[in-house]
Amino acid sequence: MAKRQLKDKVIIITGASSGIGRATALALAREQARLVLVARRRELLDQLVEQIRSRGGSASALVLDLRLRENVEAMITATVGQFGRIDVLINNAGFGYYGSVENTPQSVVREIFDLNFEAPLVAAQRAIPIMRAQGGGHIVNISSVAGKRGLPFSGIYSSTKFALNGLSEALRLEVRSDNIDVTIVNPAGTESEFGQNIRRGDVALPFKPIGYIQPAEAVAESIVACLKSPKVEIYPYRKSRLFAWLNTIAPSLLDRIMLRVVRDRLSARVIEGTHPRIP
Repeated sequence: MAKRQLKDKVIIITGASSGIGRATALALAREQARLVLVARRRELLDQLVEQIRSRGGSASALVLDLRLRENVEAMITATVGQFGRIDVLINNAGFGYYGSVENTPQSVVREIFDLNFEAPLVAAQRAIPIMRAQGGGHIVNISSVAGKRGLPFSGIYSSTKFALNGLSEALRLEVRSDNIDVTIVNPAGTESEFGQNIRRGDVALPFKPIGYIQPAEAVAESIVACLKSPKVEIYPYRKSRLFAWLNTIAPSLLDRIMLRVVRDRLSARVIEGTHPRIP
């Protein structure tokens, strides 16, 4: 099958001001796509748009907080109003949180699900009728290997990605006959501001990321390749697929391995209460 051309395709990228979103925007600009870049930080977004335009690319900015449902709907409406179509929707915006499941406030749970799960859901719900009417499209949901296996003190974040994966798996079958592709992207740890901006709950001490840390550009390259030759799921760092497989086949074995790997997490001083017991 011939690879799809991305020139002049209308592509929305959320969380575009930094990290994976920014790297993907620059990669797709080189493919001469028409980009709609969405984020909350106007200055960074404007700088990215200017950088793309100065190199002959096409990009426009929408400064929106996608934790609010009405802003997600406004993103879709504005894109269709400007271009008359949406060829690709890349749901990338999200934030992370370090804290125990036991002590995570309900307000944080609601906020992280609003951005990491409900925003992609509403965006897809609004984009699907448009894609169906135009004859097809592609929805790309940026998940995480943490959506395949929950990690200590990342349980709430992992839950948002588990939910996003379940949504994506169901959705891709529901819209398959409409020529709409749905892809899950499962990055491993990535060099970006994401890690620097992770919020903290009842964990006082920092701990190291787990495993290999990949460049955001590597994730972007895998996304571009997938848009040209669609796949249902991709792992930008291929070895992380083994992590997901092992958790499916032998979760107890992975528990024992993880207890060694995450000792610094389990030793992190909890602000309230006692230290968790380290097996």
